[in-house]
Amino acid sequence: MDTLFSEVERYKRNMNAPLAVRMRPQTLADYVGQEQAVGPDSWLRRAIEHDVLSSVLLYGPAGTGKTTLARIIANTTHAEFVEVSAITGTVKDLRREIEAAESRLMTRGLRTILFVDEIHRFNRSQQDALLHAVEDRIVILVGATTENPYFEVNSALISRSRVVELIPLDDSAIGLLVDRALASEHGLRGLFSLDDDARAEIVQLAGGDARSALTTLELASQMALPAGAKVTPEGEILLEGGSMLARDAGDPGEAPLRITRENVTEANPRRGLPYDKSGDMHYDIISAFIKSMRGSDPDAVLYWLARMIDAGEDPKFIARRIMIHASEDVGNADPQAILVAEAAFKSAEVIGYPECRINLAQAALYVCLAPKSNACEAGIDAALAEVRHGPRREVPNHLRDRHRPGSDSYGPYLYPHNYSEGWVEQQYLPDGLERGQFFSSSGRGWEAWRLDVTSSGRTGATPREVEVPPASAEDGLAASAPQAPEPAVPAPQAAGAAAPEPISPEAGHASAPEPQTQDAAEE
Repeated sequence: MDTLFSEVERYKRNMNAPLAVRMRPQTLADYVGQEQAVGPDSWLRRAIEHDVLSSVLLYGPAGTGKTTLARIIANTTHAEFVEVSAITGTVKDLRREIEAAESRLMTRGLRTILFVDEIHRFNRSQQDALLHAVEDRIVILVGATTENPYFEVNSALISRSRVVELIPLDDSAIGLLVDRALASEHGLRGLFSLDDDARAEIVQLAGGDARSALTTLELASQMALPAGAKVTPEGEILLEGGSMLARDAGDPGEAPLRITRENVTEANPRRGLPYDKSGDMHYDIISAFIKSMRGSDPDAVLYWLARMIDAGEDPKFIARRIMIHASEDVGNADPQAILVAEAAFKSAEVIGYPECRINLAQAALYVCLAPKSNACEAGIDAALAEVRHGPRREVPNHLRDRHRPGSDSYGPYLYPHNYSEGWVEQQYLPDGLERGQFFSSSGRGWEAWRLDVTSSGRTGATPREVEVPPASAEDGLAASAPQAPEPAVPAPQAAGAAAPEPISPEAGHASAPEPQTQDAAEE
């Protein structure tokens, strides 16, 4: 029950409250923005107006009106409205409020709306304490959270509630709130005018956060006051000498003080865009960064990278994502990409901010501008799917290890280095699988060039042959018996060069080495 003392106490508290609190709307008619949540045809608006609210979770970034909606519900409903903060509240507090709500319901038939601010800060056991009361509607839960409730709130509690998402306010809504605060008796009382460029600066700095916009306006108005001056409770500007700042006699409605863009900049010297290191914003921005690299848009890559750097994101986290992307979306279209990304990770590890921002930018731009291929990721995923879901397939006999008894019956293994092109047609996949089943080239960059060179050099030439000279004139041995030489390291071949010709018997050596054994070749 309100008394004279409670009225005085409320007045003093309101006078010392921040501008954002004093300007909080009391009715849905004054509520700005969030048409998708509380528009004329929305479920939530009808439920508030007809006082038939059921449990609801209000989810959205800071400054989008979650707490304000809860206060409007408190002012509108005929139910008892109680509040528990998840920051300081305990299970004991919840049980006390639930028992009191049950008593009100049983004795007076009075419903209870329980507002839990920052509900994601409750742990699982604390949230479980609400389940029975919410399910039996002993209390109607109104929870507010800046975190995604599908990750941070018990699924059982979500199934008993409606989730209403609030989005950042647009520029027109922020501008309307600023204009209201300038003129309102609860705000700046018409004592200040706001330059157009100052208004635009406040709107831009707010980033959709109404609380941030009103806080900046309040601080800028303090910067605009003359030195030593202050605003009295009666809405007058008291100068340092004790005199009042007079309004213009020709236009008494004109505000005596201007808030300029310089005042706004002084009040908010550094713009801080919303960001979190483990919530939705964190994953949304890193997702945009990765997709921009994949889409080869260097400007977008630099923007999203800057958003993370400015917010203080761990540079090693950013470097790890660049490394992953270098293999996932560039791969062998440009094999240097993984090396550049690895170097950037090392710089992030040993140098850190602020210098490593340059290394991160270099690596991100390199990967962004490189030719793209997802053949590595697609190939290994296809092979893993076959291994996990396909039948067991045996190793072909000629590929099996030879260091065991009975391996002579495995059949011949053709040693590629014994062939002039370093390649010979041979089965390597298990029976039932065909070449090309897993790897599919992108047709871009180094990957495409390497395949072209490789395929053009595979003619199926015979093994290298050498001429063995006779041991003596009397032994009658033939001079042309072919023998397999030791494997030779081929000379580097230029891109696009013709494949080397097979080595003929006439191009043999003066003396032939011993033929290479099957086991030696295998090793």
